[in-house]
Amino acid sequence: MNEPEIRNFLQQAIDENEVMLFMKGTPDAPACGFSARTAAALGALGARYAALDILPDPRIRQELSAISNWPTIPQLFVEGKLVGGADIVTEMYETGELAELLGVEQPAEEDTPSAPEPAAPQTGPIGLENRLS
Repeated sequence: MNEPEIRNFLQQAIDENEVMLFMKGTPDAPACGFSARTAAALGALGARYAALDILPDPRIRQELSAISNWPTIPQLFVEGKLVGGADIVTEMYETGELAELLGVEQPAEEDTPSAPEPAAPQTGPIGLENRLS
């Protein structure tokens, strides 16, 4: 695939998935702490989401940043709009804003006083085939 095809593929993933996470690794096997933390927050909320590993081809990150104007990974999109990266998602999780945005119930504060630590595989991402390789 060339760069315009990659960009089109990424834009299509954003457009077709209500909640789309671009990350390093996968929700079951994150390749960095920031991606792990973001996937853990989504998993703790029981949110259904699609995820795409940006690591197989450096052009994925380049084209994604061109779409979002956001330089870092992970990147979370909800309803086609960039929410942000790990710090923003973590803060939104802790305040309840993320649950509200996703239309899910926030876990009770005594159950999760802060963003969950990534540990076990997260509750099912929708999955997205990486057709870029």
